[in-house]
Amino acid sequence: MCLLGLAHSAGAEVIGSVATKFKLMGPNDKIVVEAFPDEDIPGVACYLSRAKTGGLSGAVGVAEDTSDASIDCTQVGPINLPDDVRSGKRNGEEVFKKRTSLLFKTLQVVRFYDAPRNVLVYLTYSDRVIEGSPKNSVTAVAIQPWATAPAAPAAPK
Repeated sequence: MCLLGLAHSAGAEVIGSVATKFKLMGPNDKIVVEAFPDEDIPGVACYLSRAKTGGLSGAVGVAEDTSDASIDCTQVGPINLPDDVRSGKRNGEEVFKKRTSLLFKTLQVVRFYDAPRNVLVYLTYSDRVIEGSPKNSVTAVAIQPWATAPAAPAAPK
C-alpha cells in the first residue's frame, strides 16, 4: 500500500521542509514544499506546501495528514494552450494527486481556464471517501507573451 502513495507523487520534487512539532518517536510533523509541472501545459510550474504527519504512524505510512495546504503556480516558459483547455472542456481536470492517508484521503490540484481574462486557475483541496474538507487554496497564472532568448552569436573563426 505504501507504494501506491508514492506512485501518485512521482511528478513532484521536494524543495524543502520545516518541522512544526517535535515527536519523541519517529519523524517530526512538518510542512513540506513540493514543485511539480502541469504536464499538459508546458510553461507552468506549481509549488505546493502541505502538512505531513510524523511520529511512528507517519514513518510507516499509516498516518492521516491534515487537510492544510497552499498552492502557488507561475509561468516559467511560453504557454500554448491546447484547444480543449482553451474551450473549457477540460475545466476541473486533475493535474496533481497525493495520498494523505493509507486508504481514504487525497490532496488534489485541479485546473480551470478563465477565458475572458486569459488566466489558468489552480485549486488545491483535500477529499475523503466519506467526507472531504472545505479547506482549499487557489492561485492564478495570467498567461503572458514569453520572449525567447536571442541566439548566441557565432564564434569568430
